[in-house]
Amino acid sequence: MNPARSPQTEVSTPETIGLEFGTAAGGMAVARIGDLVFAMVHAGHGQYLLASAWRVSRPLAALKRDDFYSHHGTVADEAAFRDRMVEQAKHSRELGLFSRQSVRMTCSTPWGPSQGATVYAEGIVCHTTAGHGGFHLSSARNAEVHPMLRADGGWYEEDAAWAVVALTFPDLFTAYERKCADKTIRDSWPDAWEAISGRLLAPGESYEKDARAFARKHAGDWIVISALRSDHHAGKTEVIATIGGKRGERVKERRFLVPSDEYATGRFGFVIDEARHAAYDGPSSFAGWRGRAA
Repeated sequence: MNPARSPQTEVSTPETIGLEFGTAAGGMAVARIGDLVFAMVHAGHGQYLLASAWRVSRPLAALKRDDFYSHHGTVADEAAFRDRMVEQAKHSRELGLFSRQSVRMTCSTPWGPSQGATVYAEGIVCHTTAGHGGFHLSSARNAEVHPMLRADGGWYEEDAAWAVVALTFPDLFTAYERKCADKTIRDSWPDAWEAISGRLLAPGESYEKDARAFARKHAGDWIVISALRSDHHAGKTEVIATIGGKRGERVKERRFLVPSDEYATGRFGFVIDEARHAAYDGPSSFAGWRGRAA
């Protein structure tokens, strides 16, 4: 699973990787990397968003919240923001070392006609379409993909399967891209990751593997499939649960009342504790349950 290229041994500083940190209006932490500026935006309740904007040339100290319009998930604190910016700067610098070529190709893809393409190397092309996109590998290139991950026809969509291409051809991707690809493979195809790496994934290292473990552990428990604040019981959340969280027309459903300050969906679903969460057959806040016989 390790990339073929040797790790960089140089010591990077913000200056050597083209990164400038600063403080904007209201004490907002900001950074500039080339044509992009980033900000750590306060989202309330101790939460922060990573936001960005393109081609904002004013000094960092003069920037305001309204200058930033794109969002890239959450960031825990300023230390995490600075780490993320260093990673982004290294990623941007590495991109400049590659020979990716933007071209126009007249061809069909599983997602519609290609509207643009980037050639990573011979036989490795990433296509964009009106609504989606992904990689196409030639027959020779596709033969290099591990059998457990290989797609017939050589098409790998951009949401998750792109990671298969990055795993197979690591020299064509940045360290940040390889890091993201490794996580995507672990989360989506843990069996293949374990087979290729020769290492078992521990709990917390793979979303899909953890989801399977959760399903096995709670196969006989009531798991919430729908919830809303109760209109009839203050401080309570009315939930609909099924055994194992299964859905379908013939699946038995049961309602429960759960204290709202306790209710949370959790990573894979909220598990009912029948010793503490009372089964409920009273007036419902769910439109589909109104008028049903108890």
